[in-house]
Amino acid sequence: MNVHIFTSKKEPITFSPGLRADDASANYWLRQVTVRLRREVCWCWHERGLLPDSTSANLPPFTDRTSESLNMTRFWEEKNKFFNTDQTARYLSEMLKADPPLADKHCTKGSFGWVVKELDLDETNSFVLAIGLAVAFDNAMGSVVAACLNDSAKTHPNLALAQKLWDNPEAVSMLADPAHPLFSYGLLQHIGHSSHQYSVIDWDIPIAVPALVANQLLFPNVPLPRALNPVTIENDKEFILTDTARIVTSSLSSKSVDMLCLVPIRGLKDSAHVEIVRGVAGITKRGVVEFKGDPGFLKNSHYLNSLATFCWLKGVDLFLGQDMVSTLSSDKQHSDNHWLPLQSIPITIFLGITEKSQLSNIPDNILLPIIDIPVLSYHKRIAHWRKTLGTKDEGLARVIPECSRRFRYEKETINNICKVLKGLSDPVTEKDFTDACRAELELDIGELAQKVIPRFTDEELMLPYKQHMQFEELVKAMRSLTEVHYGWGTARVWNESGISVLFAGSSGTGKTMAAEVLAIKLDLPMYRIDLSQVVNKYIGETEKNLKRLFDAADISDMILFFDEADSLFGRRTEVKDAHDRYANLEISYLLERMERFRGLAILATNRKKDLDEAFLRRLRYIIDFPLPGANQRKEIWRQVVPRTVDSSKIDFAFLAKQFPLTGGHIRSIVFNACLQSTNGSGACHDTFKGRLTMERVIMAVKREYDKLNRSVSLELFGPYAEIVKKLEHKDERHQN
Repeated sequence: MNVHIFTSKKEPITFSPGLRADDASANYWLRQVTVRLRREVCWCWHERGLLPDSTSANLPPFTDRTSESLNMTRFWEEKNKFFNTDQTARYLSEMLKADPPLADKHCTKGSFGWVVKELDLDETNSFVLAIGLAVAFDNAMGSVVAACLNDSAKTHPNLALAQKLWDNPEAVSMLADPAHPLFSYGLLQHIGHSSHQYSVIDWDIPIAVPALVANQLLFPNVPLPRALNPVTIENDKEFILTDTARIVTSSLSSKSVDMLCLVPIRGLKDSAHVEIVRGVAGITKRGVVEFKGDPGFLKNSHYLNSLATFCWLKGVDLFLGQDMVSTLSSDKQHSDNHWLPLQSIPITIFLGITEKSQLSNIPDNILLPIIDIPVLSYHKRIAHWRKTLGTKDEGLARVIPECSRRFRYEKETINNICKVLKGLSDPVTEKDFTDACRAELELDIGELAQKVIPRFTDEELMLPYKQHMQFEELVKAMRSLTEVHYGWGTARVWNESGISVLFAGSSGTGKTMAAEVLAIKLDLPMYRIDLSQVVNKYIGETEKNLKRLFDAADISDMILFFDEADSLFGRRTEVKDAHDRYANLEISYLLERMERFRGLAILATNRKKDLDEAFLRRLRYIIDFPLPGANQRKEIWRQVVPRTVDSSKIDFAFLAKQFPLTGGHIRSIVFNACLQSTNGSGACHDTFKGRLTMERVIMAVKREYDKLNRSVSLELFGPYAEIVKKLEHKDERHQN
């Protein structure tokens, strides 16, 4: 038989030439696998009544698998006899008698030899581990495995193949248990299957050592893969662990880790979770690596298992940040499968979470108490800004305190912003600083709110004297929050709260305009709350929506504009059933969150009397928007006509005196009149100046009253009554 004979002093380890591990034990057992597969190929040729082609290295052809299985017992003695009598098979059998390398007390941690020693693996276990390792190391292994399994589709080994190749096949049956260390420690995995789903392992399930683990077993001294970054342990004297963190750290330090421990670290978005990890690791004296790869990889439970096994081999713990944990917790389909296979792997995994619900599918026996990250206080935010900016903070003494109140960012966000600012070649200006803070803001409240782009200026807002003064007081109050809260010391008493205000008045009286003017004057983003999305008929859902809304908005000063607020903030109902009781709980929760909201909450209603009195008492300001008087209406009429439009023929005094309309209705009238005053060509002429006539305006006024379903007498139109009469006559004629 034409089979390659090992003649070189440096004997081949695998089928592919030149492959050799750094670990002597791995090389020995890989060679055992290779030689046994070669010997099995010899037997396959003989069993099938064929001789190998002397001019090629072809593998034996495939035969009927059922017949092969039925004849295994009959051929067993013949197979052993063949191994002792066939020249090539006997030579290969002699090669298998080589003694394994002596156990090295100082073998490299995480190597194949270290695993054999650490888990006290016998020769059978070592051989099966090497089978799974070989297919991950040698690309030529697959076709040989398929030939020996008599199935072209089976290019990965399984326990059935191990039993075929091993001299003591009954010993392999001990591995047919998912609790066996090779499987429970993640050294061997079932390809395409989750091992914890099986009480007994299927002999035909393909097995393999994951690539990440294989590389460590073969080459234990190679650098960390790109996806894993070492967490630097810094002795920050200013950083103090919380009481819970000290208890958890003491627990991890006082006992030898013999199973998986999950340590949840809870904080706001972009909190410095890694600081807690550093603090704990500094005491436990264990290295930690952070997974920085694609979060989507973690949805594959085999990959997460590989990470945990790799960390055990390296003797380090694992940190999964917020993005990684969010990906895992959002994978509802496999949420129960992620942690079960890892339970026997003796490492600690730190989990960066934002809320407890992300732990709902984790078994209690592997979960340690939650370590909460203290929210960065106003003064600590200032200190961190200055420390991180270093020399770049020159000229920012005024804006840093202001932005530290307005943007309640945690350390990681501040670090990211400072990195951008420190990259500027010129000195950082106050505008640069504020713009960078605002650019980092990402309000994730989805369908619950829409961002509003302000359209109006201060000059366009027409209010009576009293309301105008209230409006200016509101502006001053918002601008004074930083000084009063942190300079005068009201923050502790008032819980750093912002301001809530009610705008009450009929539709079109300027409530929305006033909110938009505030957004411009205070330089704050504005969001309109979609109450149809917030208020939910299902018990408990409204409160969940409100929590989501306020949690997202608390990160930065902003304006939340609740239009038609009476639908959400109405009088608390008389309790008649469970829905009524829960509605009252939702209102109580809403009142509590409103008081804690640190921005500006504006509630607009045209039914002030329907609002709960208890709620009204908690508002800082209530501004009534009355119907504008004649003089105000005249100014509104003048303002809403575009500057590019010739309005010289418009009798503004008459319109203001005769028609007691709101600003919203006046805007609608002027817009409709403009639409009807064009030539209808659809072309835009830059040099063309539009012209409004009194006739078009009067017609638009009549249409507006019709839209409001309000009847008006012809006398109200005075000298323009004939225009209205013709319009009505035309309408009647076409109607008939």
